[in-house]
Amino acid sequence: MTQTLHVQIKSTGRSDLEERLEAIDAGDDVKPDEPTLSIEDLETFGRVFRSTNLELLEAIVEHEPESIRELARLVDRNPPEVLDNVNELADYGLIELEENGSAKRPVVWYDEIDADLPLTPPSRRGRKANA
Repeated sequence: MTQTLHVQIKSTGRSDLEERLEAIDAGDDVKPDEPTLSIEDLETFGRVFRSTNLELLEAIVEHEPESIRELARLVDRNPPEVLDNVNELADYGLIELEENGSAKRPVVWYDEIDADLPLTPPSRRGRKANA
């Protein structure tokens, strides 16, 4: 079964409940208990989901490395650089770091990411364009 992580651009000032109610009012299909990650802005989204981080996520899912050092070998990068990226991914909840003896094992619990990237500012969302 495919596990999907939903990612959205969302200002930190709005509550999840308010957004869910607006989505229901708009007739959107709102699934309960969807794992969702909210990213503050598009710039942060671009940094978090840059190609080097996506490569790490793919390597973790495909190879299930036992340590960050093994992950670094898999992607042919220096361990300190990979550690910085892994810590960033963990800070955003995109991976978990499990204790594995003296090492930390990176784990990804989902196998696909669904991103919701609005092209209009929050003040114009929900309005229909004049035809």
